[in-house]
Amino acid sequence: MKLTIDEALTRGGTGRFQWRLLGIFGMVWAADAMQVIAVGFAAPSVAVTFGLDRVTALQIGTVFFLGMFAGAFLFGRLADRIGRKWVLVGTVAMDAVFGLASVLAGDLTWLLVLRFLTGVAVGGTLPVDYAMMAEFLPPRNRGRWLVWLEGFWAVGTIVVALTAWAAASWGADAPWRWIFLVAALPALIGFFLRFWIPESPMYLVRKGRQAEARAVIDQVLRVNGADPLPPHVHLKPAPVPEGAARSIMAAPLRRLTVGVLSVWFLVSLSYYGVFVWVPGQLATEGFGFVRGYGFLVVLALAQVPGYALAAWGVEAVGRKPTLTGFLILSAAGCGLFALATGPVMVATALIVMSFALLGTWGALYALTPELYPTHLRGTGMGTAGAMARLGGILAPSLLAVVFMQGFGLAIGSFALLLILAALALTLVRTETRDRAIG
Repeated sequence: MKLTIDEALTRGGTGRFQWRLLGIFGMVWAADAMQVIAVGFAAPSVAVTFGLDRVTALQIGTVFFLGMFAGAFLFGRLADRIGRKWVLVGTVAMDAVFGLASVLAGDLTWLLVLRFLTGVAVGGTLPVDYAMMAEFLPPRNRGRWLVWLEGFWAVGTIVVALTAWAAASWGADAPWRWIFLVAALPALIGFFLRFWIPESPMYLVRKGRQAEARAVIDQVLRVNGADPLPPHVHLKPAPVPEGAARSIMAAPLRRLTVGVLSVWFLVSLSYYGVFVWVPGQLATEGFGFVRGYGFLVVLALAQVPGYALAAWGVEAVGRKPTLTGFLILSAAGCGLFALATGPVMVATALIVMSFALLGTWGALYALTPELYPTHLRGTGMGTAGAMARLGGILAPSLLAVVFMQGFGLAIGSFALLLILAALALTLVRTETRDRAIG
């Protein structure tokens, strides 16, 4: 008797094993969010410490996202070649080491170097984390679990906002050092927990390591309270059609890849454009009564129901319709900000943007790993991550020109980018809800 990994995992359902996995991956996912979001929160105090203007201080974001671009591209491919587990252990270790070292940077040059290296680590962690989590989940409810993992991003955002608020309230000399310290600590804890996570059984089967794959599946089943596989069961890779794609840009996948990578780039440019610039604006000038770190915490909290709605939508409605809906709602929030005539409308627009943009990420992360077969999943997620980091690289520097023309104009331009993302999504004709991955 032969079973695919998806069929074997279905025997155990989602139980204690997946909850443990979610806790470990979620902790590091929150840490990665903290490292990313720290850019916008740390820039004002970095500018004060080193005597810079805000645009120059945001270069810590440019080099960080440049590192993420390199890390996503490199480690996604490496995970498909040598396995998921050790790539994850290595990238989380780098995250902790270089993140903590950033706290001690004595000059801008060293800070830029260390933020670049931290970015390489975070860029490598994000796509492999998601690919691996997907490969331990049975098809039913996979999307919901992946959105829950993405939901830890909101946890990281809230922690960074509270840290920045506390450091400013206490009159800390260099709040950015506290922000980078707190951002690095979860990765340090997560590094040791990562050794508990076994290698992906889908990767092991694809590499012909039958005994190891079977041991991992039996561990999952045992922890979830199910019986181990009978001795006569043989695990097999999911059937691969003859002439299957060898590359994410091969003919069968090209249209899909162009569509989904375009969505990643456009959403990323909009998201980072908003959340790299808005924290500094609210912490300084603000918009009438809409100012200060307290309102930034409100924006972070608004992300939580966005994820909750995305988690429901990807299973009840489907990945693509949910993603499309959130893209349009995100565009509406940006448009409302551009047209706002008073602080109340500004506050409403910012809350809608925070809610909808994070729901967008949740649906996008649920859809993308399911679009690619196992032998290309790390590559697909890594390339998608690289496109997202490209948007991050452009957001602090190139968008500075747009923001100098007017904050409302800049945010309003993101409405157009998000509508373009919704149009690009039409190139993806595959709906992956309840579909096996192989």
